[in-house]
Amino acid sequence: MGDYHQNGNVATLHRFGTLDPADLERELNHYAQTRKISLILPSLYSELEAQALSDILDELSTASFVNQIIIGLDRADEEQYRYAKEYFSRLPQDHVVLWNDGPRLKAIDSRLGEMDLAPSEPGKGRNVWYCIGYALSAKNCDVIAIHDCDIVTYSKEMLARLVYPVTNARFPYQFCKGFYPRIADRKMNGRVTRLLVTPLLLALKKVIGQNAYVDYLKSFRYPLAGEFAMRTAILPEIRIPSDWGLEIGVLSEVYRNLSSNAVCQVDIADAYDHKHQPLSEDDATKGLSRMSTDICKAIYRKLAIDGVIFSPEIFRTLKATYYRIALDLIEVYYNDGLINGLHVDRHVEERSVELFAANIVEAGQVFLQNPMEAPFIPNWSRVQAADSDLMRELFEAVKADNEEFAA
Repeated sequence: MGDYHQNGNVATLHRFGTLDPADLERELNHYAQTRKISLILPSLYSELEAQALSDILDELSTASFVNQIIIGLDRADEEQYRYAKEYFSRLPQDHVVLWNDGPRLKAIDSRLGEMDLAPSEPGKGRNVWYCIGYALSAKNCDVIAIHDCDIVTYSKEMLARLVYPVTNARFPYQFCKGFYPRIADRKMNGRVTRLLVTPLLLALKKVIGQNAYVDYLKSFRYPLAGEFAMRTAILPEIRIPSDWGLEIGVLSEVYRNLSSNAVCQVDIADAYDHKHQPLSEDDATKGLSRMSTDICKAIYRKLAIDGVIFSPEIFRTLKATYYRIALDLIEVYYNDGLINGLHVDRHVEERSVELFAANIVEAGQVFLQNPMEAPFIPNWSRVQAADSDLMRELFEAVKADNEEFAA
């Protein structure tokens, strides 16, 4: 059951359980007649072998308000791409699979590379960026939604609630972020949000003082949620981060491009679970260790753009302040779990905080050593300006793949 709380920075749309999901879907079907909705699914081939994606497709098959589904497929050879085409053929909606590792899309990527506009590294950010480029080239949608392919608690109501605020013409919102509690198997999950982002933002407020961007990030109930929707009109100006700072990076772009009145967050589920990344204490290039470093760098870069001056001393102070706040929050999370019958392992939580504290300083050192690092992929407006034919050729390349390897 949701509360009535509004933080004053962005609108929070709650989930009181007073509206039948079928009624919500009927409204969406009406609005979708004039505002076409597309869904982007960034997927690894390995996710086609998991039960979660199959269940997601079963739900999406009855989501009549969705006009088109764009699947970005990574790490697939030709045989696997053929299988993916067959796998997704169960979807009744118009759908298309981008074979990101196929020769046609690799040729597009090479052309972008020659102009120094190609994504710098593989991953979800690159996948989403190409899907957005395709959506813009197809010119057949007014609303774009994005969510992951590993959600094990998925229902189409989650998607309906996510797109409703930017589809209903009576609402002013152009961007909507989903939120939910990360609870599964009687455990409290969402470690990076709970143990890194929340205490880090509180620490930043103490160390650097009042800051509008920090307040903006603090207003989101689940800033690392991978579920968001937006009006297609803002997509050409949105830059997509290529590293694991995708969600924070998108929020930063929205902060730069939109008024707060055009931004909202919506409660999309009572419970949410997906695959969990390892802490990866012994390998800083993987798991939550890599993720925490990339998130910290994304926040530092945005604050620097807004005029905040960083130094080694500030990062050391930030680490100490963060560490004390995070330990206090572990006590709060433990008590919150206890009253709800959830397990919170204090030892594991403190190990996570110790790793994140070290990475706060490590990310700061990387930032100071290379302040000109450009992790954002150029937006599609810049690509269009550099090569006016490329988006059309991207569309034709995806179309040719889908026709040649038809299931």
